[in-house]
Amino acid sequence: MSTKLDSPRERAINALKESVEPDVWVSNHDFVTSLRCQIKQHTLITNPIIDMLNKGTFHFEAIKKIHLEYRHAIVQIFTDALLMAQFQTRQLEPRLRPSSKIPARFLFTLNVLDEFGFQPGHDRDGYYQGNPAYAHYPLFEDVLNDLGVSQQERQNYVPTHYSALVRGFLESSYSSYTDVVALLAVAELQVIVFSPPLREATKAVGINVEHGYYHVHGVTSDGATDAADDDHENDLWQALTQACTPEDYELLKKTCLEYCDLWNEFWNHQFSMSCSHMKSDILTSS
Repeated sequence: MSTKLDSPRERAINALKESVEPDVWVSNHDFVTSLRCQIKQHTLITNPIIDMLNKGTFHFEAIKKIHLEYRHAIVQIFTDALLMAQFQTRQLEPRLRPSSKIPARFLFTLNVLDEFGFQPGHDRDGYYQGNPAYAHYPLFEDVLNDLGVSQQERQNYVPTHYSALVRGFLESSYSSYTDVVALLAVAELQVIVFSPPLREATKAVGINVEHGYYHVHGVTSDGATDAADDDHENDLWQALTQACTPEDYELLKKTCLEYCDLWNEFWNHQFSMSCSHMKSDILTSS
């Protein structure tokens, strides 16, 4: 029995493939592969703020503002969207065979477990390991604590138009399974691209990033973190490969690229707003 529980991710992906006809999987896989390539060529991936964050260019106040903006844009609602994706897998069953929603839900649960503070392994009683204090959203709130952001500041903060647009775009996808899954995959890629620069920028203003939020965001190949955002991104694309149809292709591409556009505008705005808070030595040397 124990061997049947090994390699859960691979087993779930195989179950996704088996739930649709082979030619459907190949067609959808080709579409998703092409879409991923287009997204990776988007200007978001090379936004100028990445270099500036990596260099530790911005002062404390700018980093605080960026975190408040980022909190509103994605951190507060990420698990909302993930749970909506789990719920909306029910849209698969009228078209695919019974229980076809379960492999995708299984994959999303691996993401949810990370997000909610579970760890691989068993506790001393042979039960799951975990602590809600290690959930990603509370860990982000800890970063705000370290940045000196009070609870009142958080409650009274008015997000910019750009932050509100990014958040609203993801929230508007909740009724469509394919839309919310595709946008979550884009969001995971955004996290992969921007978490390391944000980590460096936060470290540069004196905040400890060796543990907590920035320790659990990034990719599995980064030995300095305990992160798996690349696995979660791939899981979401695999789920989309199971779910989409040729009739969805153009709209899904448009939706994903529009979300990239909004994220790019978000980071462009953070860059322009933070330029007045650049460290003087950077300004004089540029």
